[in-house]
Amino acid sequence: MRLRHLIAVAAAAVITVTGITTASAQTEHKPKPTIVLLHGAFADAASWSEVAGRLQRDGYTVVAPAVPLRGIASDTTYLQGVLNTIPGPKVLVGHSYGGALVSELAGTSGVKSLVYVAAFIPQAGETIGALNAQYPGSELGPDTTSTIAYPGGVDLLVKPEAFHQVFSADLPARQAAVLGASQRPINAAAFDEKVLTTAPAGLPKYAVIPTADHAIAPAAERFMAQRAHATVVEVPGASHLVALSHSSTVARVIEQAAR
Repeated sequence: MRLRHLIAVAAAAVITVTGITTASAQTEHKPKPTIVLLHGAFADAASWSEVAGRLQRDGYTVVAPAVPLRGIASDTTYLQGVLNTIPGPKVLVGHSYGGALVSELAGTSGVKSLVYVAAFIPQAGETIGALNAQYPGSELGPDTTSTIAYPGGVDLLVKPEAFHQVFSADLPARQAAVLGASQRPINAAAFDEKVLTTAPAGLPKYAVIPTADHAIAPAAERFMAQRAHATVVEVPGASHLVALSHSSTVARVIEQAAR
């Protein structure tokens, strides 16, 4: 009788362990969402380089498209085409101006959560220019920017000598100089273009707020994040380019949103 009892206990243990293994395997093979990283004005996809590398090492597929920076409606149309090529679940992440694009694209099929990194979170009918002027703290203005006129419009860029202070004060000066020299300008009219969409209330939202941001007033970022009922993570002393200076923190928030 004792032998039969031991065999029964052993069989039950095998079944239990097998069940755990199967469940674990199912969890491991559950596809992770694709992380779509949208850069902002006066930058390019390289501003996500550190975050993208961390996410890829953790097994995520990352797409960091070049945002045209021609205007909210125009950029949204282009990026919608990009998202249409990405199957399965997606997490949209926007930096700065890219946050307005994330809100416009939030209703795309498969989008599971939104992450705003030092970003605008506008509602329908608002402009990012008005939101940034609503609170003191932004140093973007005539003294720190210059314009490039072309047939049909005007582009705006940050003066190279102001880039370090306004955008990347917590990065080394040499790195800031390279970033300032390689920045991509934005159509100035984008700041006065009304956003058409408020991100759906039911989508989980996260906001990373660098407390030493001199491009978007931190008070404005807090207001927008709280209004959107986003989970807020503040990064003390971080600059507008927090994705480069505190990439591990930003990557952790994105992975939290992805889960």
